[in-house]
Amino acid sequence: MAAFRKYYSKKIFTLYNGDCIEILKLLPADSVDMIFADPPYFLSNGSFTCYAGKRVSVKKGDWDLGGGAEKNLEFHIAWLKACKRVLKPNGTIWVSGTYHSIYQCGVALEINGYHFLNDIVWFKPNAAPNLSCRFFTASHETIIWSRKEKKGRHIFNYDLMKNGQWKEDLLKKDGSQMRSVWSIGTPKPSEKIFGKHPTQKPLDLLKRIVLASTEEGDIILDPFTGSSTTGIAAVTNGRMFIGIDKEKQYLELSVKRFENLNEYKISGAGTDKINCSSAQPFLLEPKAKYVSRKRTSQEKSSKKVKK
Repeated sequence: MAAFRKYYSKKIFTLYNGDCIEILKLLPADSVDMIFADPPYFLSNGSFTCYAGKRVSVKKGDWDLGGGAEKNLEFHIAWLKACKRVLKPNGTIWVSGTYHSIYQCGVALEINGYHFLNDIVWFKPNAAPNLSCRFFTASHETIIWSRKEKKGRHIFNYDLMKNGQWKEDLLKKDGSQMRSVWSIGTPKPSEKIFGKHPTQKPLDLLKRIVLASTEEGDIILDPFTGSSTTGIAAVTNGRMFIGIDKEKQYLELSVKRFENLNEYKISGAGTDKINCSSAQPFLLEPKAKYVSRKRTSQEKSSKKVKK
């Protein structure tokens, strides 16, 4: 089994440097409440796009180089299989992608026996224009939300999604059910003050995903963590986070973002400050026995949906 290296660990926020498939093999089975994954789109093919009004290359790095349709599908099947092993029986996974990758991810989810819950359209009202003027401007990404097991009971915080304050989304009407099309802009400049990741997601998007499908104290994992927007959304809303990435430069960016959060004295909308004195770092132990934490009476009363 390939070696791994813990890159950074501060109680509620842990990062690992290496191949996610190999590192996931070392995590205890049934130990993670929710996974958000934004796998490579395999778009680094020498073409160009528009960024900040300028023509720029879409080459993101060697990690975004594909091996052709069959090998790309094999990759998606492999990492999703590894993710399924670490998810708790009632856990869920969110997989994000453009039309270049999301259909293969959907097939890989089905092959691995996940149960589909929703496909979310993330509409970008400020999407970059199409430079060729030969296609429609790509202004959305698709996020597939799935449950580990068909008979599981996943968490869905319905009341918060319906009645919460979602001012960043012009499509969401106060007091109406949260729909599957979300209008959320691309990352704000303030989210890139320490640098940027080429496929960085907006904090508002990950905050909604975290609040929709987890409870305080839950463990959230991102196998392609990048700049760890998932982690920032997790810890600022009372959750614990594990991030994995091959690229040290993005893990360093993740560390800077986390350490900027006022020495763990973090609060999120509708949450109390995290009591870090009682939080424990999530350690990878190849043979560790996972002990499921007991949920509070408040957590037990949260709305769950069975399909």
